[in-house]
Amino acid sequence: MCVLLKLLLFHLVASASAFSSLKPYSCHDEERAALLQFKQGFVIDESASGDGAYPKVSSWNPAEGGTSNCCAWSGVQCDKKTGHVISLDLSSSCLYGSINSSSSLFRLVHLQRLNLADNNFNYSQIPTTIGNFSQLTYLNLSTSVFFGQVPSQLSQLSKLKSLDLSLKLHSPALDPQKKKDSFLGDGLLSIRESNLRSLVRNLTTLEKLHLSFINISSTIPDSIANLSFLTSLLLKDCGLSGKFPARIFELQDLETLDVRSNQDLTGYLPEFNRRSHLVSLKLGGSGISGNLSSIRNLDSLQELDVRACNFSGPIPDWFANLTQLTYLSLSDNNFSGGPLSWIGKQTKLTYLRLGNINLSGYIPSSLRNLTQLFYLRLSVNQLTGPIPSWLGNLSRLAYIDLSSNRLSSSIPESIFNLMDLHFLFLEANSLHGTVEIRKLENVTHLQLSANKLEVLTESRTRNASLPNFRVLGLKTCNIKEFPHFLRHQQNLFWLDLSKNNLAGQVPKWMLNISTETLEFLDLTGNSLTGFGQPSPFVLPWVNLKVLRLSRNMLQGPLPIPQPSILYYSISENKLTGEISPLICDLSALQILDLSNNKLSGKLPQCLGDFSDDLRVLNVRNNSFHGVLPQAYTDTSNLRIFDVSQNQLQGELPRPLANCMMLESLVLSNNEFHDVFPFWLGTLPELKLLSMHHNGFYGVIGKQKRNLHFPELRILDLSHNNFRGEFPSEYIFSGNPMRGITLGQPTYMDTNSSLTVARSPTPYIYEFSITVTNEGVDRYYSKIQDDFGVVDISSNKFEGKIPEFIENLKGLRLLNVSNNILTGSIPSFLANLTLLESLDLSQNKFSGEIPQQLTQLTFLGNFNVSHNNLTGPIPYRGQLTTFDVTSYEGNPGLCGDVLPKKCGDPNASQLPPSTKEENDSGSGFELDWKFALAGFGSGLVVGVVLADVAISRRSEWFLEIVGRIRLIIMKRRKSRGPRNSVN
Repeated sequence: MCVLLKLLLFHLVASASAFSSLKPYSCHDEERAALLQFKQGFVIDESASGDGAYPKVSSWNPAEGGTSNCCAWSGVQCDKKTGHVISLDLSSSCLYGSINSSSSLFRLVHLQRLNLADNNFNYSQIPTTIGNFSQLTYLNLSTSVFFGQVPSQLSQLSKLKSLDLSLKLHSPALDPQKKKDSFLGDGLLSIRESNLRSLVRNLTTLEKLHLSFINISSTIPDSIANLSFLTSLLLKDCGLSGKFPARIFELQDLETLDVRSNQDLTGYLPEFNRRSHLVSLKLGGSGISGNLSSIRNLDSLQELDVRACNFSGPIPDWFANLTQLTYLSLSDNNFSGGPLSWIGKQTKLTYLRLGNINLSGYIPSSLRNLTQLFYLRLSVNQLTGPIPSWLGNLSRLAYIDLSSNRLSSSIPESIFNLMDLHFLFLEANSLHGTVEIRKLENVTHLQLSANKLEVLTESRTRNASLPNFRVLGLKTCNIKEFPHFLRHQQNLFWLDLSKNNLAGQVPKWMLNISTETLEFLDLTGNSLTGFGQPSPFVLPWVNLKVLRLSRNMLQGPLPIPQPSILYYSISENKLTGEISPLICDLSALQILDLSNNKLSGKLPQCLGDFSDDLRVLNVRNNSFHGVLPQAYTDTSNLRIFDVSQNQLQGELPRPLANCMMLESLVLSNNEFHDVFPFWLGTLPELKLLSMHHNGFYGVIGKQKRNLHFPELRILDLSHNNFRGEFPSEYIFSGNPMRGITLGQPTYMDTNSSLTVARSPTPYIYEFSITVTNEGVDRYYSKIQDDFGVVDISSNKFEGKIPEFIENLKGLRLLNVSNNILTGSIPSFLANLTLLESLDLSQNKFSGEIPQQLTQLTFLGNFNVSHNNLTGPIPYRGQLTTFDVTSYEGNPGLCGDVLPKKCGDPNASQLPPSTKEENDSGSGFELDWKFALAGFGSGLVVGVVLADVAISRRSEWFLEIVGRIRLIIMKRRKSRGPRNSVN
């Protein structure tokens, strides 16, 4: 009996103990009060958090039937023994409001875990009293719209194992302007380099350190490699620079490393050993380089991103052994490419991005093994052959990008049956056949531009459902009328119908589509005549950012877009009349191109009020008159300013010197009357200054101040009334044209980062210029950075050619014709080895033509006519290719191409070359035809080099000419029969 009683008592005690363990401990009154006071400081706003959020603090209502035990409240956890609040998780709780150091939150001094992620704390600073939480092991403040400097007090939390201050860009808590700033990598939070070093030095137990999108803007402290417990390090888009500490790669417990989008961060991957636990390695958009051989031992790797780094070499075949990969991005590197033979065994892949890495060959059938794939990008390669029909068997595909390859087939019907497909980009291939748009009923982003497709915009089947497009690109698809299915599109972001056969008026129903959502519209290169609306007419799309209407036949007044517009190009139309005052509402404009129309009147003063944003203003080739408004010259971001070919008068506004970002200034073909604008020499970015055909006058005197046009590459002062000596040293001293090298791959352009539809996209507006030589105008829509021009022709410059010209190694064109220059032709011109055109005609040069000029192997135009030159014409190299027009008007010259021979019986009798009548001889992109007439009826020799840029003519061309001359000389000496030579 005693034994039974003891057993019964034991079970009763055990049951009571179990029951008490289920009952939550009561929290302390002062902590409950602190939580309630904290709650009262915020409002509940669903837009403050992302998807799946709910307001956890809504249950904290003890006065309305809820429990007064705060340990039972949502997001609150208490210590089972003491009842103190040790964990507070209010992530994604829709909290909106500010927080400061006096917040009641900081009275919860026993907290070990604090999570406030995904709320909106309204750009308040992280309170310095965060250092009061000495017991914290976990702190997550990510994506909660904190702003300013990360406080140094964080380094006092010595027990922290996990710290997350990152910003996630998809958060709806960011307003549009702040979200735009974040896309540019500015972030919201900043941390000083000294505070970062202190934090890393003191928080030695850290396992997770997440600081993505925080503005660090310094090097990575080597001491991070001392965090031996680190498993996850996220430093994406932090403005990091310098060399990445290689020891970080060697941390034994490190599983996740993300330093993407730090373009100034350099370094190399080490040779990983098999003990590495790396699961995710993301380096995309950094300057880390090398080859991929170092990762061959990372058998456990699941995510690899080296997009847009500096990796090179082949993609090794052993990549097939990385069978655990779920995410692979190798795009935009310098890999030697080759076939995709290594793909197919990575059957867990869901994300595959291999754009712009020189892939060639067919899309391999082994790719069909990747049945889990939902993202496939193989764009900008040299893939050939058909789009395989089995691609439609990868049923999870939501994103396909095969654009900018050499694929040549129809689009397989099986792709239209992919139920989850939302993104289909096939532009810039050689695809053919018929595409029925309505079959792509689930696709929201479609790009078919620049193929040979026939696009059916109406359905062949009844009751076909309409696609609901966000992005639609149908450039060069031979579309003859606006597709009727567009009537029903109310969610378009991006619409490109450029270079089709659209003609006449834009239908009125087009003005009703997607009026709230459309951000990009391109109708360039059609035959549209108008919008069928009375003027003044304001276009209806209220959020439109990019509008391109160039190269149409639009007539009447200028249509005005909504104030949201950033990029407006309506050049090469037939617009007439004055610019409406409504244009003054476009205060966000960054790029405005009205060139090549018939607009008239005065330039509106208000355009200069866009001082914060305007980067490009191009009104070339219209009929504007009057003076240039002063306000135009006070725009701090103005980079390209072109008012050429109008009837503008007066002096240049001196505030032009305030445009410190100005890169291109084109004033040509107007009626300006002023002295040389020496005050422009202070502009640090000015690369192009064109002033030809105006009334500029006077001596360009040397200035006392240090004004040296530090970046000037193109200077055109021709057809003005300048006199005196040409002060090249004053203008070009310290100029980069002195060190330009041939073949620089960059072009003069200006970027405008506009966020539209597909991605944050940089829209490039390129420099352009008209170069005039020998009376022929030649227009250049793109100018390489290594393109140097000096044209001072048709003025009254006198004296000798300045010796300083020899220093301008980057010169491609030098034209000093039609002046009163004297002295001999300097031999130092031979040191300008990139010269393609040299015009010294119509001056008073004397003496002989220097033999050294025969070393100029790129010369396509050479003119010394109408001077006082004497002696023989040097007949070697390029100088053998020019005819009598290059030398006439010099009675003292002699040579084979002139009526006056030099009398040397051993001199070569190379016949004159002939130019076509339309050959400008300007040295730029000419259609070259070089003919050698025969001797006697039997010999005919011809060389045709059509559409060859002079910059590409070099030794091979001279070798051809030399061999032809050798044949001619041998035929002269031969006494045998004369046969035709091909």
